[in-house]
Amino acid sequence: MRSPVHRHFVRRAVVAAVVALGVSAAGACSSGSAGGSGSDGPPQPGGTLTFAVSSDAGCADPQQVGSNDTIYALRQVVDSLTDQDPATGKIVPWLAQSWDVSPDATTFTFHLRSGVTFSDGSPLTAQVVKDNFDAVPHLGALGTLAAGYLSGVQSTTALDPTTVQVKFAQPNAQFLQASSTYSLGIESSASVHKTPQEKCSQGVVASGPFVQSQYVPNQSTTLTKRTGYGWGSSLWKKKGEAYLDKLVFKVVPEAGVRLGSLQSGQVDAIGSVGKADEAALKSAGVNLLARANPGVVFQLGLNSSRPALKDEKVRQAIQVAVDRQQIVDTVFPSGTRPATSSLSHTTPYYTNLAQSFGHDAAKANALLDEAGWVRGADGIRQRDGKRLSLSVDWFANAATNQPALELIQQQLKAVGVDLVLKQLPIAQIAQVQQAGDYDALWGNVTRADPDILRSSFSTHLSNYYRVPPSELDRLLDQQAATADATKREELVKQAQQSLAQHAFVVPVVELQTELGAAAKVHDLNFEASSRIQLHDTWLG
Repeated sequence: MRSPVHRHFVRRAVVAAVVALGVSAAGACSSGSAGGSGSDGPPQPGGTLTFAVSSDAGCADPQQVGSNDTIYALRQVVDSLTDQDPATGKIVPWLAQSWDVSPDATTFTFHLRSGVTFSDGSPLTAQVVKDNFDAVPHLGALGTLAAGYLSGVQSTTALDPTTVQVKFAQPNAQFLQASSTYSLGIESSASVHKTPQEKCSQGVVASGPFVQSQYVPNQSTTLTKRTGYGWGSSLWKKKGEAYLDKLVFKVVPEAGVRLGSLQSGQVDAIGSVGKADEAALKSAGVNLLARANPGVVFQLGLNSSRPALKDEKVRQAIQVAVDRQQIVDTVFPSGTRPATSSLSHTTPYYTNLAQSFGHDAAKANALLDEAGWVRGADGIRQRDGKRLSLSVDWFANAATNQPALELIQQQLKAVGVDLVLKQLPIAQIAQVQQAGDYDALWGNVTRADPDILRSSFSTHLSNYYRVPPSELDRLLDQQAATADATKREELVKQAQQSLAQHAFVVPVVELQTELGAAAKVHDLNFEASSRIQLHDTWLG
């Protein structure tokens, strides 16, 4: 942190992040990492870690994926300019050894480490970073998350071989944190100049501690250790190369098969652990690791352009008809919290709006009555000869998705709303979002910065949920352009309140990532966005 102004700016932002992230670490995590090196001697190099996930996004490019199951593997391949401490929210060095931020947070200058190379032998230079950031806006439908982080960029300039400067047209308070994300991970020039489709199918060349050696869509991803790696994040305990020789991520859609594979030793770790699996895994000596994800919670994203959902009363009725506590208690892992905002409580500037999300069937019925929807003979409401029937598109990338939606289906039926569940392959999520041909989407978006609200709900960006232009746009734009932490916090609070008041989305439950790892797996750690970091992981 080179300039006094930058130190002052970052310190204020980090204080807010500590408030949001630090408190949750003790309350929401059953464990920060798998195993522990202290009890079983020193860490041992070598071996293959096999990890079972429930789905595959159908793309091997970190800049174009958003599903945790796929990110688990791709995060190991790509390095970022910075990293974020999961305990404090502080931004720390990685590929950039230092940086300067202008007083108005419009200009970010990164000073790169020397000696970094990509797995094809080419060096990391400021020009390569520039090429990456220039290419991101052209990734298309699958690259909207990365493109959102660079929204409003005016120029990226290689000032010299190891200094790159990113300028925005207006203050961009979120960008330093964005530089720590996998979505803006740096790829080699050879990869940058491939088409987005080629990068998805072939994978990318990057500078990370592991290299993708094989990708079979919907089956597996295999990574091998990068020999000679020596520029890891300043947060990592081990310097130099990773301990593990190989990582294998197997796609195993059935939760019961994943559970059995871990118990029998066929795999070493599994994702998407459900509440029903916890007791069996604990009795088998498996370590359960959990951390609440920051960002947008699991929600019913309502399509405000649909005839029935244009009516705010209908959206508000759905919001209070959902019994979040029942869903948490019935479906989700221990320690999971019901949503009390569109943001998770581990997100900087989260505001507790629990009073807006209490279960109130009487109020839901009254709102639907006011909106002119009358109960039919089968209990489902009708108006002008049309049933109040809505479909929700969902994706099988978490074991909890279907049972949670089935409970919501029952809860909405009790107030006269017919909810039809429509399962789709996770690889279609970008296509569905872009087309907008749905009534509701079930999902979440993980990011340790409140600007994720702008990425998700601004009508000036992708606007997946077809939110109409409103005061919300001004709030979202201003928080992104506000360098003052106190002022930004107030704007983010107002944005959360606006989303709740108008029920553009129906927050349901905070995503808590829970993994199962065999006792022989040590130091499997969560990073700030509750994805995994495997550089320090070892088997013993």
